[in-house]
Amino acid sequence: MARAQIIDGKVVAAGLRKSLTSEVAAFAARHGVTPSLRVILVGDDPASRSYVRSKDRMAGEVGIDGALIELPATISQADLLAQVDALNRDPAVHGILVQLPLPPQIDAARVIEAIAVAKDVDGFHPVNVGRLFSAKGALDPSLLVPCTPRGCLILLQETLGEHGLAGQEVVVVGRSNIVGKPVAALMLGADCTVTLAHSRTRDLPATCRRADILIAAVGRPELIRGDWIKPGATVIDVGVNRVTRGDQGRLVGDVAFDEALEVAGAITPVPGGVGPMTVTCLLRNTLVAAGNLTR
Repeated sequence: MARAQIIDGKVVAAGLRKSLTSEVAAFAARHGVTPSLRVILVGDDPASRSYVRSKDRMAGEVGIDGALIELPATISQADLLAQVDALNRDPAVHGILVQLPLPPQIDAARVIEAIAVAKDVDGFHPVNVGRLFSAKGALDPSLLVPCTPRGCLILLQETLGEHGLAGQEVVVVGRSNIVGKPVAALMLGADCTVTLAHSRTRDLPATCRRADILIAAVGRPELIRGDWIKPGATVIDVGVNRVTRGDQGRLVGDVAFDEALEVAGAITPVPGGVGPMTVTCLLRNTLVAAGNLTR
């Protein structure tokens, strides 16, 4: 059997950003408004800082007015909520994102619920989550869908064709609110048959072997071995885990990549697979939010 096709998220994301640049320019010319994104970073976690700076840089590249609001790790919940409220009331702001995780004195759920539904470009507000799980929610182009799940769907459509998902058996490993549950909803919306598996699933390897499409989002390095994968299956690896071997640190996914490469039909690498799609889908959501707010 031939080795798996590598699904290059960097190439797909670059193509989407090129199209998005044209769409943002056309939107600004039509409405006289530049889509705008505000990212709130609480504290100075190096990984979060690097990630939000990449969001700010890419926003500028596609013509979106992006700005980073940096707040101290000691901020009170009341003060953070006041900052969110000010952005909610600012008509020049279309998208609001509060970078997670937050310090222990902050209730993240309260903060997410405080973001205006129409400006929730992360797609985590309970109202947007409910819309995603409604009958036609996943097919609604005006919906603000969580960015990593949307990126997974786009990569699958690029690999299998827009109509190539219908009837496929999908197994999602991981049931988080950020990836597992929303990506399962998107797959249902694409007419797939979906199993949402997790740490309590009986015989997880056998469950994975049923999958025509296997989406790994569990956060455990190389949990899924090559012999868990159905020959020819499409594998989307959402995991990003830093491991140390000897004196070398490197990033690996939730799938044992070298083993899977010999079995799967197509697979995303880590890094360079799903990761580049997340920020691109955030920028897409910002344009969608601007469109919804300027109708």
